[in-house]
Amino acid sequence: MRLAWDSVMIDSMVFYDRADAGGRLARRVIDLVDGPVVVLGLPRGGVPVAAEVAAALDAPLDVIIVRKVGTPHNRELAMGAVGEDGARYVNAEVVRTYAVSRDQYEAAEQHELEELERRSVRLRAVRPRVDLEDRTAVVVDDGLATGATARAACQVARAHGAARVVLAVPVAPRGAAAEMSDVADLVIVAETPRSFFGVGQFYDDFSQTADDEVVELLSQNLDR
Repeated sequence: MRLAWDSVMIDSMVFYDRADAGGRLARRVIDLVDGPVVVLGLPRGGVPVAAEVAAALDAPLDVIIVRKVGTPHNRELAMGAVGEDGARYVNAEVVRTYAVSRDQYEAAEQHELEELERRSVRLRAVRPRVDLEDRTAVVVDDGLATGATARAACQVARAHGAARVVLAVPVAPRGAAAEMSDVADLVIVAETPRSFFGVGQFYDDFSQTADDEVVELLSQNLDR
């Protein structure tokens, strides 16, 4: 597994929005990825980033639908993730640190499975799944923190027959990228700041991406 990141580490880096981050990430991806490619955005925030990468590569844009399973007291802190076709990841360290019981975990996971199904029905009506067989799957999110959802997404891409799985994100701490080595053949990170508290820290506009925006971006790419 290879890691690709800029050699200069920075204390702070701000993207204007996800489209800006996607354009800058695309310049890194285009130099490192070739052959038959499918770009897979993680709904919702990863899709505007992925759309820019797909445009730069002239590649199909699809989604891999995954949901973060958050701790009972902080739903933004991932203790696991679930994805399409039964993909499941549990971060045992977070579960242990926050003393999450089996019942608490299963309740949180079930909630996310229900949301995953709702989102899958809507998005698959717009973009039927693109065949990944013998292709490079470029999995894109708006950033990498714990890596739980990205990990589940890479597992799904591999299960769907991708010959090679590349994880590409605009920003991540170096340690988080290296930890993905068991699920991705190549990790591309545009920026690796020294100080990292959360993905939103590096965006001027980190407002929530709406389902309607995801649908529109997928619709614009249907001819590829």
